Amino acid sequence: MELLYVVVILALVFDFINGFHDAANSIATIVSTKVLSPLSAVIWAATFNFVAYWIFELHVADTVAKIVKPEGITLTVILAGLLASIIWNLLTWWFGIPSSSSHTLIGGFAGAAIGYAGFDAIKMGMLLPPLYFIVLAPLIGMTISYILSLLTMYICRRSNPAKVDRVFRRMQFFSAAAYSLGHGGNDAQKVMGIIGAALLTENIIPNLHHIPEWVPLACYTAISAGTMMGGWKIVKTMGQKVTKLTPFEGFSAETAGAITLFGTGFLGIPVSTTHTITGAIIGVGVTKRVSAVRWGVTIELIWAWLLTIPVSALLAAIIFKIIQPFLAS
Repeated sequence: MELLYVVVILALVFDFINGFHDAANSIATIVSTKVLSPLSAVIWAATFNFVAYWIFELHVADTVAKIVKPEGITLTVILAGLLASIIWNLLTWWFGIPSSSSHTLIGGFAGAAIGYAGFDAIKMGMLLPPLYFIVLAPLIGMTISYILSLLTMYICRRSNPAKVDRVFRRMQFFSAAAYSLGHGGNDAQKVMGIIGAALLTENIIPNLHHIPEWVPLACYTAISAGTMMGGWKIVKTMGQKVTKLTPFEGFSAETAGAITLFGTGFLGIPVSTTHTITGAIIGVGVTKRVSAVRWGVTIELIWAWLLTIPVSALLAAIIFKIIQPFLAS
């Protein structure tokens, strides 16, 4: 039982780190357009991260919990996966790399299970959609933001630029709120899935439909508190280095990101909010000209995305092999 407490605490620590790591993608656009100060933007994002609790069903949590077969899950497996995920998140945060907290958790969980029971422990039907959406989520975000930007430019083509700027500065409050709802509904749920798997392993709940109320409340509180802490190194990368944004472009990027996250959340597909908003930011940049996007920075981000799952999985497998002899579970 003591190990279960450790696993739950570490899961909430990961959720907290996820919050300040991914605060960047929640607020990068609204900060870079100077609609809100960084502090105000973080408070705004954290509020709607928590409000997501009352909006989203636990489809994403259910998917994450079922990536590993029951016979491949022990508390030690979950512990190793969480430790690997926390290490990778902290490293990428320190270097200002907006990697995916979603994929590091999935990679860590899967890698530790493989270290315990081999590749047969993985349910490929559950793992493949998150792998596909490493590519699809940013492409969907990019396509929607590109279309929204073109529509907005067409509708506002004869309007006074200063008036358009004022209108979209106000509208960014709503688009940023919608994006933060999607962020909370997607990212906090992954940790709920991990805690749910731990409770199932210990026979505390009969199935994931009986997750205690304190689990989602704790997860949403942790990610919101983490978001309040911010992640300013990543904000700089996301909001300034990829492309320069105006308020209407920020609105288009946030709206595209929100639409993507609401859709994948409804389908129960855990995706990277970081990948999604990066793709959306690239989409609005391309409407100006292809050279408006700093492709050197973008390629570096893509490498980080591709490496996250395999590195996290390998790290988790190594950690599992190290700690397994010391733990009975």
